Amino acid sequence: MKNFFLAALLFPVIISAQNMNDDSLFIHKIAADILSSNASYNNLHYLTKNIGGRLSGSPQMYRAEQWGINALKEAGADNVTMQQCMVPHWVRGGQDKAFIVYNDEKGKQQKYWLNILALGNSIGSGANGVQASLIRVNNFDDLEAKKNELKGKIIFYNVPFDDTLINTFNAYEKNVVYRGIGASRAAKYGAVAMMMRSMTNTPGNYPHTGSLHYTDSINKIPAAAMGLYDVQKLDSLFDNNITVTASLFTYGMMLPDTIAHNIIGELKGSEHPEQIITVGGHLDSWDPAEGANDDGTGVVQTIEVLRVLKALNYQPKHTIQFVLFANEENGTRGAKKYAEEAKKNNEQHIFALESDAGGFTPRGFSFDCSDTIMQKINAWKPLFIPYYGERFERGEAGADVGYLKGLNTPQAGLNPDNQRYFYIHHAATDVFENVDIREMKLGAVNMAALIYLVDKYGLQ
Repeated sequence: MKNFFLAALLFPVIISAQNMNDDSLFIHKIAADILSSNASYNNLHYLTKNIGGRLSGSPQMYRAEQWGINALKEAGADNVTMQQCMVPHWVRGGQDKAFIVYNDEKGKQQKYWLNILALGNSIGSGANGVQASLIRVNNFDDLEAKKNELKGKIIFYNVPFDDTLINTFNAYEKNVVYRGIGASRAAKYGAVAMMMRSMTNTPGNYPHTGSLHYTDSINKIPAAAMGLYDVQKLDSLFDNNITVTASLFTYGMMLPDTIAHNIIGELKGSEHPEQIITVGGHLDSWDPAEGANDDGTGVVQTIEVLRVLKALNYQPKHTIQFVLFANEENGTRGAKKYAEEAKKNNEQHIFALESDAGGFTPRGFSFDCSDTIMQKINAWKPLFIPYYGERFERGEAGADVGYLKGLNTPQAGLNPDNQRYFYIHHAATDVFENVDIREMKLGAVNMAALIYLVDKYGLQ
């Protein structure tokens, strides 16, 4: 009798250990397949080199949609659909440029060209440009202190990243408000244009674009970002109390909203087809570069999760949707539409995973879920150690899957190492050559492993 009770006590432990061993072996198969396959390399190369930057509404965006349909079909999707949504259609309209004029220590007038990019969604200056005195502002408190000096001026926001923050996304989150609403805050006091320090912490002179958001009740003014070498030049002038005049030429304009699509591939569930697991990245990107890390890698990793599950003949219990989201960069309209349709159709979304932080070496995931679910997920950590993805943290999952919060969907975001991400984010340097394919593949391994475990065991 004693032996019977002992066996009864040990039986769940034995089963758990056996499951862990089976899962470890299957995840190893996932890794071996992804790391030895050229599929993700070929997909990213085509997306970046044959299509390039994919701003919403652009011809490249529509070419990317067709490419996404074909790539999902080739990866083995049971079906692929196009989910229509209306998206903003901002165009750059021309080559952005700016220069400053000042007198040097000998009283001789000097002209210095700045390397700039207009901010997305901004209005243009027009062909004649905007010429005015430049005034440096170090933060919004400084702006308020100088509000009586701003009328008729071009504002230069110089707010550096806090490099003491190890997670560079924390520094970005602190500063991105200046890009988002800085133009309207300056225009409120009569400023005629805004230039700003790019959202980056790397030396160099590549400007980084990104979205701004005008306040409708305030006059709209042109806005642009500049590289850090030019920031240093301006700082040296202002620190020496040298008067600076700037000329800014941008040509951006917002056209009427246009049609775009979420591209959705699907594997139908065998046991619970009505319950949906989502994995995705966003297909659009900014125009100065190729959108390789933002978010070409996330798109390719999404397709790779589908491909490897099919290659290993894995039959999911739940329906898995592989979503190439439209319009993350300057509107998140694709994500909103995906969540709206899910709610309207009473869909059961049991988990959502996003990759939108670059294709660098994976470190883990950030989870937005209940404590009970987090406890269950934490038991899987040992399975991710060989693939560098065991750092499980609480936090936001991402902009695209975030709209599924309205359906109480547990969600996660892949967290790659972020030290180099803002070197290339929204800049001309976001190109295929700045993606390490091996690191990107390891991210896909971790994503596929997580999707596999959620599908096999559920989260409840």
